[in-house]
Amino acid sequence: MAPQPTVPPGSPSELFFAFMKLGLQGFGGVLPVARHALVEDYGWLTMEEFTDIVARCQALPGPNIVNVSICIGGRHFGARGAVAASAGLLVAPFVLLLVLGVLYSGYAQLPAVTNALRGVSAVAAGLILGTALRMAASPRVRTLRAVFGVAAFAAVSWLRLPLALVLAVLIPASIGAAWLARARGARQS
Repeated sequence: MAPQPTVPPGSPSELFFAFMKLGLQGFGGVLPVARHALVEDYGWLTMEEFTDIVARCQALPGPNIVNVSICIGGRHFGARGAVAASAGLLVAPFVLLLVLGVLYSGYAQLPAVTNALRGVSAVAAGLILGTALRMAASPRVRTLRAVFGVAAFAAVSWLRLPLALVLAVLIPASIGAAWLARARGARQS
């Protein structure tokens, strides 16, 4: 099946309202909602482009989805697009969070509120897991690169090794593996 052609957003205001909608829909976990909207609903990106942008944005400081909004906005409209997309993503949820904070301070002790927050946490975890599984199906992830990602996760999460040490070892190893794979591919051509 051939990938669907992408259609760029029409204006910075379209970016603003699309990311505002994403920010409000994905309260507590925007990345799964963003993947569906940007790839399937709006058609602004292919699944491979989305996976590539998310992978690059994870290396940057700050929340991944904010970095993604900046990249997509900048890609289409430069600095204006980056500001429009990130502002759209952040403004409405910020106001909503302030209102919820005020309400929570008055009603936090109620069992219904505690149980609702537990349910929302479970849903957010499921959405993140679902997105990870869909992204894992991408051909770009099913390569040698995935081995280094799994190794880093295992070293930090399960072996409790310091992140700096893991990165100091795995970054040069992954660069070397990529260089060897590229050199092998060039010889075979």
